[in-house]
Amino acid sequence: MSPTNRTVVVTGIGATTPLGGDAASTWEGLVAGKSGVKVLEHDWAAEQAVRIAARVAVEPLEVLPRPQARKLDRSAQFALIAAQEAWKDAGFSGRAGAVTSDADASGGSEGDVDPDRLGAVIASGIGGVTTLLDQYDVLKEKGVRRVSPHTVPMLMPNSPSANVGLLVGARAGVHTPVSACASGAEAIGYAIEMIRTGRADVVVAGGTEAAIHPLPIAAFGNMMAMSKNNDDPQGASRPYDVARDGFVMGEGAGVIVLESAEHAAQRGARVYAEAVGQGISSDAHDIVQPEPEGRGIAHALQNLLDSTDLNPAEIVHVNAHATSTPAGDVAELKALRKVFGDDTDHMAISATKSMTGHLLGGAGGVESVATVLALYNRVAPPTINVENLDPEAEAAADIVRGEARKLPVEGRIAALNDSFGFGGHNVVLAFRTV
Repeated sequence: MSPTNRTVVVTGIGATTPLGGDAASTWEGLVAGKSGVKVLEHDWAAEQAVRIAARVAVEPLEVLPRPQARKLDRSAQFALIAAQEAWKDAGFSGRAGAVTSDADASGGSEGDVDPDRLGAVIASGIGGVTTLLDQYDVLKEKGVRRVSPHTVPMLMPNSPSANVGLLVGARAGVHTPVSACASGAEAIGYAIEMIRTGRADVVVAGGTEAAIHPLPIAAFGNMMAMSKNNDDPQGASRPYDVARDGFVMGEGAGVIVLESAEHAAQRGARVYAEAVGQGISSDAHDIVQPEPEGRGIAHALQNLLDSTDLNPAEIVHVNAHATSTPAGDVAELKALRKVFGDDTDHMAISATKSMTGHLLGGAGGVESVATVLALYNRVAPPTINVENLDPEAEAAADIVRGEARKLPVEGRIAALNDSFGFGGHNVVLAFRTV
């Protein structure tokens, strides 16, 4: 196959989310229809209009050494935890090219990857916001000398990607797409292209976010974007329900290891799925509101079809962006129907944000992990909290509700992961069984 059109596969997965501290526990929670949303117990939450969020199930300090963690923003902590899991899951150990007792003086070992052919693309929609705001409080309350010297490398939006790059020893390029809630998916799409075009053989890619802080909570709440269903936190995120009233903020990270099929085969790697490609577009409509008819989303879907060999008949599952906002949920379904027509009828559509909350820039990473595992296990997670399905949603799509659903057990099947962000960013990723 031409080096500019190489097949890309997923060989490792990792996550830390409101449902679990790793990919396995997160997947178990998704299939079981478990909610990770809880009442915020911080003192500052009492005065907020929104007092619920989906915090990670396992705190970073339970995983990372304290001296390492204190030099990292929470978003970078999540990224490292997920990347470490994905790297190990892919069959790699230690830093790329590192000399071990079993390696010769040139570095590397069996099953290793050339660091010059290894990349990292980890996105964040907001970056080190907690570091920035917390250190500003330190400056005001305790003075200049008490501001941490680690502040700048902690608050940089590229900090998670840079630290993951250092973790694995990536020298083919370390990148940080920033496109609001489409960031994590765009990172994975960029990584696919790095491998497909021959820039790298292996790329660690995904998204992370840690924005559960008084200012972002107040800001999103005041713009009426978030659910104020404080009395029922686990039922607050309810995509497609007629009573949906906004998203619930989540935090965490999802990371996958992407690899050229040839490289994976040479080292005998386990393959979860093929990463077929991406479709990208922009709405040019509004800084926060989605284009109501889903035209930009439809354009991204069509770009995906035009740039890959994906057959619409193969697509049996969609991990929808579906944040639980009145306008966004339906616009996405309209776009799917516009592009796929009656083929949409056999697509089992899951809105996993009903369980994890909305991880903003980390959503595309976590939901790519969920999409890959849905194909690998041939099971579509449920959408929870849909008590009264919106008639527009019912007319446009087959929403998986209540319980997980088995996907076809024979033949090659494909799935989409949709991600959209403020500014009109649209990214659609496609994965397929091998």
